[in-house]
Amino acid sequence: MADNKVLIVDDDNRNIFALTAVLKARGYQCVSATGAEEGLEILKNDSDIAVVLMDMMMPGLDGYEAMAIMRNNPELKDVPVIAVTAQAMLGDKERCLNAGAVGYISKPINVDELIRMLNLYVLTE
Repeated sequence: MADNKVLIVDDDNRNIFALTAVLKARGYQCVSATGAEEGLEILKNDSDIAVVLMDMMMPGLDGYEAMAIMRNNPELKDVPVIAVTAQAMLGDKERCLNAGAVGYISKPINVDELIRMLNLYVLTE
């Protein structure tokens, strides 16, 4: 079992590329999805994922809806989700945490803060 695998769900490939580069350089394994539907499928088929970095604003199924689906699925409800959003509006953090996220980070991402959050849920080598 991989205890350091992170699923990155973001509709912008540039964000996936940047996050993957930063995380792999620090010893994390990364898999990615460009939409919530794809992310949910990956989660259902890969029990090694330790934590999800979920963009909240995506076309189609958004991060809030994806977290609601995860909460209602016995196999996915315990997978921690860190909400990632470009909209750092008043109340966004509370909305994300109330939706089921274990943490919240706004874009542009502070890498040190992200690593600190990930280390709460992921075992690195």
